[in-house]
Amino acid sequence: MLHNELFYTLALLKVEGIGDVVAKKLIKHCGSASAVFQSSKKSLVAIDGIGEFLYKNLQEKAVFQLAEKELRFIEEEHISYSYFEDAIYPERLKHCIDGPTILFQSGTIDLHHKKVINIVGTRQITPYGIEFTKKLISDLAPLNPVVISGFAYGVDIVAHQAAMHNNLQTIGVLAHGLNQIYPKTHKKYVAQMEQNGGFMTEFWSTSNPERENFIKRNRIVAGLCEATIVIESPEKGGSLITANIANDYNRDVFAVPGRISDKFSQGCNNLIKTQRAHLLNSAADLIYILNWDIDSKIESHPIQKKLFVTLTEDEQKIYDYLVNKEKELMDIIALDCDFPIFKMSSLLLNMELKGVVRPLPGKLFEAV
Repeated sequence: MLHNELFYTLALLKVEGIGDVVAKKLIKHCGSASAVFQSSKKSLVAIDGIGEFLYKNLQEKAVFQLAEKELRFIEEEHISYSYFEDAIYPERLKHCIDGPTILFQSGTIDLHHKKVINIVGTRQITPYGIEFTKKLISDLAPLNPVVISGFAYGVDIVAHQAAMHNNLQTIGVLAHGLNQIYPKTHKKYVAQMEQNGGFMTEFWSTSNPERENFIKRNRIVAGLCEATIVIESPEKGGSLITANIANDYNRDVFAVPGRISDKFSQGCNNLIKTQRAHLLNSAADLIYILNWDIDSKIESHPIQKKLFVTLTEDEQKIYDYLVNKEKELMDIIALDCDFPIFKMSSLLLNMELKGVVRPLPGKLFEAV
């Protein structure tokens, strides 16, 4: 994106009544942000949804002063950015009508040809939620996914930390500009985050972490990913907003079930009950529903096949069964081998990682 176009795009986004949807519509119609300001009243008013009011606002010169100030900040702080028509702009966000016109970022972010998930939930995460989040990310690590969250207290920061612990790329989507960090207590994680991924935001340096910004940034969290995972949530909360947006974007949503008496499981249980989320017991559920190929050997997390593999007693029982059967449905394996289905998912995933079983279409498995 040319320096001149960045300036005019910033100015356009500061025009009263113009958000991302209208801004992108104007840019596509006129050819560029600078052309929007140079277009005649007749041509602009003729665009569907653009009336006299918006045309009048486009004549406001103060927006250029605001754009110039932000452009100076971007240059002085060496802020990276991507424009919605750029090749480097996140591909999944391009398909979201209300996706940001411009995204600012810091760190070493790379979303090209990556499996991308987001993990969200309550800021008052329980020990159950902590344990599940860490195990989920650890089990998914061989597939090298990018883990996205909001860098907030609770589920967010646990997900970021677990991703970094497993040397996975992780991205915090912020509800404010890149000139600050909220909450301040999380500043100690910034350097490691930027080494393992970094931060993204649509907000300017003049933006503070206000309530409406957190709600607005949730659409970026949902839009960047192929799946949204809700670990724990009360009956109402920001993570449920993210889940609803993900559903609107036609993305997969997963929720971790909990006891009906647990306050921070009510939101998850309701998502599952109303069929707005898949029930998530383990990494195997996500891998199966997203149709991720467990045999893909990806970059820094290769799954090496070993000549001699140590199996647990339960794993050996399943392996011997599959050798005899050749291939079978997971539910039938669980029934014949006398394992509950939630345990079977975990056992089969571990065996896949050891290279002794292989998943087939239709929830079938076979011995290798």
